[in-house]
Order: sequence, then structure tokens, then C-alpha cells
Amino acid sequence: MSEQRPIGYWLKHLDRLLERTFERSLADQGLSRRDWQTMNVLSAGQHDAAALAAALRPFWAEGAVTPKEVLGGLERRGWISRGADGCYALSALGRDAHRTVSQRVQETRRRSLEGLADGEYQAAVATLSRMAENLEAALA
Repeated sequence: MSEQRPIGYWLKHLDRLLERTFERSLADQGLSRRDWQTMNVLSAGQHDAAALAAALRPFWAEGAVTPKEVLGGLERRGWISRGADGCYALSALGRDAHRTVSQRVQETRRRSLEGLADGEYQAAVATLSRMAENLEAALA
């Protein structure tokens, strides 16, 4: 049984573990978790820089690589392109890379959920979401 610690401890600990685990699983592709998150957002369709920044804002911490750096790196690899309208999209190479990396990400996610009963993940997400809503309302 896990030691009794407050939720803040477990949230920070889990976040660090997720970061390290994803970085390790993506390292041989030369990708960071931010690269993956950017590619994953673009896999759903093209976005301009502002929409990408809004979608990815929760994942960027102070001192982290910037969205501009991530986009530049993915462009240099030929995995994304920027259209005349200023929107970024995955290229054919980027879609292939996304499929490959997506399999690794799914395996990492599966591993993190081992031992959970049906519904436990959804219950945890719902609980955390409600706690965030409570604190957002208190701060408003």
C-alpha cells in the first residue's frame, strides 16, 4: 500500500514519472514529450501558432523548450509544414512518424494503467477535474 501523502505530492510525483517515462520511450526517435504533444495535436488537423499554443499551454512549464523551438525542430525534420495561411500541419513524413510514435505512447499509457480496475482511471480523472473546477471557482 502506498504511503499516505497528500494529493499534491502524488500529482507532482506522477507528473515527473510521466515526463521521464515518455522522454525515455521517445528518446531513440530524438523526440521530446513536447514534440509528441505538438505532433499529436496536429494529427487532428492543422492549427495556427496561437491555436497550438492554447492547446499545449498546460504542458509548457517555465524554463521548458518553447513552442517556437519545438515547431522549428519538427519543421527541420520535415515532419510539419506551415502553409501560406500560417497554419501548421503534419507532412506525410510526419503522419508516418506520428503513427510509429503513437504505438509507443499507447504502450507507455497502457503500462501506467496496469492493475487499475475498470472505471478507476475515469473516476480519477473526474475527481481531479472536479477539484480543479472547485479551485478555479475559488480563485475567480
